[in-house]
Amino acid sequence: MTSRQNRSRRKSLRLPNRNYAANGYYFVTICTYKKHCYFGNIVNHKMQLSPIGKIANQFWLEIPQHSKYNYLDEYIIMPNHIHGIIAIDNPDNPCRDVTWYVPTTTNNDYDLSQLMSELSPQSGSLSVIIRSYKSAVTRWCKQNNHDYFAWQSRFYEHIIRNDGSLDIIREYIITNPAKWSEDKNHPVNNSSNSDR
Repeated sequence: MTSRQNRSRRKSLRLPNRNYAANGYYFVTICTYKKHCYFGNIVNHKMQLSPIGKIANQFWLEIPQHSKYNYLDEYIIMPNHIHGIIAIDNPDNPCRDVTWYVPTTTNNDYDLSQLMSELSPQSGSLSVIIRSYKSAVTRWCKQNNHDYFAWQSRFYEHIIRNDGSLDIIREYIITNPAKWSEDKNHPVNNSSNSDR
């Protein structure tokens, strides 16, 4: 079985009926390929950014400039991953949980291109935001002789549903550098380099 076939058979980490353009707070973790420490090092419980880490930080802060109705909450650039909270607050889409309607029967009047358009990530959705961010960092790396840089193909997300969870996740992000030696993404603790 080829690598491409393996990727296509992997189960999606996304909720099947979740509209990821819906308003709400999303906690995301984006990892580098095989968890290589491209972004810098932790020194005395503080992150020291490498040149790639500085660009990753700069482009992260620029996300709201490119994504209408999005803003950033707490975040941290770690040696091989990024934790951040992205908020989507679109006044035209005030609900938090919106499911997509996907017809289960074939209807000759239903246009296949319309169906594919509805299934594709929406502008302003979490997937589009993360894909654009990752592309910008990768493009900068290629243009600046860091061709070795790569991301894991996927990212982890968690929908934050209440203020208590939001506070706990903020605290986790803030204290992450101090707990780096115990972090599951630390190269010493990371026995599997899964392509998440």
